[in-house]
Amino acid sequence: MSKDTMRKSMLLSLDKIGRFERQRVEKDMHATLFDSILWQEAECIGLTVSGEGEWDTRAIMEKAWSEGKRVCVPKSIHNERALHFYELTSFDQLEKGYFGIEEPQTDKTVRCEKEAIDLLIVPGLVFLASGYRIGYGGGFFDRFLKDFTKPTVSLLHSNQIVESFPIETHDVPVDFLLTEEGIQKAGLDKETL
Repeated sequence: MSKDTMRKSMLLSLDKIGRFERQRVEKDMHATLFDSILWQEAECIGLTVSGEGEWDTRAIMEKAWSEGKRVCVPKSIHNERALHFYELTSFDQLEKGYFGIEEPQTDKTVRCEKEAIDLLIVPGLVFLASGYRIGYGGGFFDRFLKDFTKPTVSLLHSNQIVESFPIETHDVPVDFLLTEEGIQKAGLDKETL
């Protein structure tokens, strides 16, 4: 099965999760994240603004702000197929970008260097237990992750983990998978962080 087919299939599967189940799963994910050493040690969190059907990241941003953490969100640079992160201090600093994705207004935010991000929450649709992921297409995050040295984690439902898919040379796995069942280091059994 191709990555594109798997991507479309997972989008349909996620769309079938009811509102109350989605809220329960997100509550469990957020509680696990906030209790983790990854979160507690991070002063600057990098993450995307969740869109329709994605696992909620707005609550994560609000929690980070309430704890005095910095929040950096990406803007897509399409001609370079790259991501530039900007520090967000309010949702009012967002605008609709490519494909309707909410991105920072660069004239109202300050660029955040890659080295400043202590924990990066990476979006994805389909995952292997080893941390490899199928994202939303474009390879923007894989390019960003290529030389990113801090911890990376993805939020996902346990049903988003599959047995196999084709891994390409440019694919970069995340370090941790965080589901409604807990957090695990990619490639290992569940563990508490």
